[in-house]
Amino acid sequence: MQRQLIQCGFLLASLTLMLTACWNEPNFSDVPAISYKAIDKITLPASEDRRTPRRDSVIITIGFQDGTGDLGEDVGKADSTRLRTVFAKETWGNYRITAYRLNNTTSTYEELPLAVNAKLFFPRLTKEGQRGPIEGTLDFRQNFTYSNSSVITPVKFTIKIRDRKLQESTIIETDTVHVPLLLR
Repeated sequence: MQRQLIQCGFLLASLTLMLTACWNEPNFSDVPAISYKAIDKITLPASEDRRTPRRDSVIITIGFQDGTGDLGEDVGKADSTRLRTVFAKETWGNYRITAYRLNNTTSTYEELPLAVNAKLFFPRLTKEGQRGPIEGTLDFRQNFTYSNSSVITPVKFTIKIRDRKLQESTIIETDTVHVPLLLR
């Protein structure tokens, strides 16, 4: 019985060594890299009390890779000195979403300034002090409200992110979706 336990332990140790020896840490660039994954639109009904109107929720999914793992900010901390000092004079946070609407007259996309996209932050993706390559996906959500004056309009987005050293990724572009907009 004791011999079987020793053999079982030796087998587990051997398997563990083999599996860890086969794993190579990814070698990503220290500058964040992003890729376009998907854009989805979900129409949300108005609330029963009609306080929240019908709206389209657009979800943009991007993939990311970063060699140092320094993505995201401590946005949950009410007194974040870093956010106040580093981003005080910056025009955008750690991700930038720019919306573009199709101009039917010229058949070109024009920038659509949206106040909610002014200064955006996503939370820290690693624990404090943790370093090393990371990879995953991020979802960004944007709501577009229906009203009697809104017009269903084709829109697309460009996105870029930056790490805590303020190194910027490349810019990616989404596919087009149709959402309600108040056009002037």
